[in-house]
Amino acid sequence: MILKGFEALKSFLEKPRNIVVIGHRNPDGDAMGSTLALKHYFDKKGHHTTVVVPNEYPEFLHWLPGSDTTYRFDWQNTQSQRAINGSDIIFLLDFNALHRVGHDMQKTLEKYPNDFAMIDHHQQPDDVKYMYSDVTICSTCQMVYQFIEMNNDLDLIDADIATCLYTGIMTDTGSFRFRSTTSTTHRIIADLIDKGAENDKIHNNVYDANSYNRLLLLGQALSNLQILPTYKTAYITLTTEEKKRFDFQKGDTEGIVNYALSLKGIIFAAIFIEDAEQGIVKMSFRSKGSFSVNQFSRNHFNGGGHDNAAGGKSDLSIEKTVTKFVTLLPQYQKELEASYED
Repeated sequence: MILKGFEALKSFLEKPRNIVVIGHRNPDGDAMGSTLALKHYFDKKGHHTTVVVPNEYPEFLHWLPGSDTTYRFDWQNTQSQRAINGSDIIFLLDFNALHRVGHDMQKTLEKYPNDFAMIDHHQQPDDVKYMYSDVTICSTCQMVYQFIEMNNDLDLIDADIATCLYTGIMTDTGSFRFRSTTSTTHRIIADLIDKGAENDKIHNNVYDANSYNRLLLLGQALSNLQILPTYKTAYITLTTEEKKRFDFQKGDTEGIVNYALSLKGIIFAAIFIEDAEQGIVKMSFRSKGSFSVNQFSRNHFNGGGHDNAAGGKSDLSIEKTVTKFVTLLPQYQKELEASYED
């Protein structure tokens, strides 16, 4: 764990400040849950807080308390720039390096004259003045809860904050099934329920609000599933044409890679998704056991994340990206064989 400048940060926040809270590009449940929870908490402490995210986030997260107050940097650029330039400090949540917000927003943040505070659980964080980093914690939302606890303010957690935090912990742990879910996580979840998080409604809002086309897209993805038993690996592809056919919306591919990992005998899973807007192939990697997809992605696909969950990108075509991926596997065969035992 890295806890840098915490006492100085506490002193800085003793009087009302203009605060901006930022999540990463393509925000997920943990990014949105943590940024909105921190906003609600700081507002209750007397600060003026604005959440700014780089771009759109999935429809199934739009119901989160405070979501309607969030600025999108790509679409509401004037409002976002005004909030950033008028802030006394910026909190960076659920990402470890400024490039994770996208090129345009990164350029703005690199010119920011004041200080950054980072709360994040990804490996190899950039160095900023104030930092709470712990790669062993399952989600940034759990870290925000513990940040509030460090400030002796657990009594300020109301139903809105609890709902945001529960959502991020639930989504980043795969509904509490990943190895990073600890007994501490479950105790925090219990407290969030006691404080007003309605677990059944949250689960329904996130996982049981699929569109018809999203389910058809899932069917297409599963029909594209390929298995490489020699390397205990499975992968899925989705082309731009396939996404268009099923009226793809932001968030529709969330969690699909986990279907590949759910296969018996598979310990390494990947999904390759064409992104025509950015001109890249986006990738998500998942693993079981000791095989580090974080290191694999850093080594070969300009990405990173956690040991068992990471992302990457490629400037090659989807066909050439998959070919590159498959040709890399032999050099990792021993690691893959030793990674996990049923």
